[in-house]
Amino acid sequence: MRVVVTGGCGFIGSHVADRLLAAGHRVLVVDTVADGLPAGAGYAPVDILDPDGLAAAFEGSEAVFHLAAMADVGRIEADPVRSVRLNVEGTTSVLEAARRSGVGRTVLASTVWVYGAASGERDSDAAELTEDAPIDLGRSGHLYVAGKLAAELVAHSYRELYGQHFTVLRYGIPYGPRMRDELVIARFVQAALAGRPITIAGTGAQTRNFVYVEDLAEAHVRALSAAAEDQTIALEGSTPVSIRQIADTVDELLGPVTVEQVPARAADYASRRISNAKAARLLDWSPVTPFAEGVRRYVDWYRERDGDGSGAWDGGRAR
Repeated sequence: MRVVVTGGCGFIGSHVADRLLAAGHRVLVVDTVADGLPAGAGYAPVDILDPDGLAAAFEGSEAVFHLAAMADVGRIEADPVRSVRLNVEGTTSVLEAARRSGVGRTVLASTVWVYGAASGERDSDAAELTEDAPIDLGRSGHLYVAGKLAAELVAHSYRELYGQHFTVLRYGIPYGPRMRDELVIARFVQAALAGRPITIAGTGAQTRNFVYVEDLAEAHVRALSAAAEDQTIALEGSTPVSIRQIADTVDELLGPVTVEQVPARAADYASRRISNAKAARLLDWSPVTPFAEGVRRYVDWYRERDGDGSGAWDGGRAR
């Protein structure tokens, strides 16, 4: 199958392209830069705000994986207008280009952060939320969440108006080789390698269900199945990991390290219990990489690429 990956030179996108290539698919990466282009993939330097250029690039493809986005919450807060253009208008451009070029389905990258806007109690002991959980738009909080919810709505509208098929994948918190330096695990590892203290925002008791990026990429290959058509599927990690546990894991791998606490971040993701039963049922997918093993693989990758701990991979600015 010929498929397109927008943002395919980024952190998650490059792993998705790698896994699709390994599964025997022909992959075209659409990105504005070629740094980090997966070996064996084609490349088209097209901006996601250019629907005409996208339509030409998509011609002859059977599916588009739309992962290009502004994903750094700090950058989104600093430049809200551009973030909405990229994350909402960009998604619309991709869906329109897919419609015009006859692409059968668009697979859209979303996030479990949208469950922070789900109706009901935020208590971590509450029942697991499913993909059918009602969303209270008044609780969307950060513009990152608002943009993802808006993008999902646009995908549903394209299905209703034009018959354009979609699959929405709501990612758990991804980590692993090639991740952006701003992500918490990367910051902790790089601080430890540089001999700096690890800084924890808040108490450190807050949890995330991290999912290793290669496990996440495998779900994209499986999402090409007919069972995933017009479905929203959460790809959540299986085990909650606290921020303090991340620090302890890094300490075990690279310690001893010093830990310092700072005030909690505004509009941070309020952890909810998210079910990944639908992914198991429709895709026969669940995460398989233990958290500590995934962190070790990131450490090995980082040391191999930037042996002195001072460098950074610059192909990770997009999902």
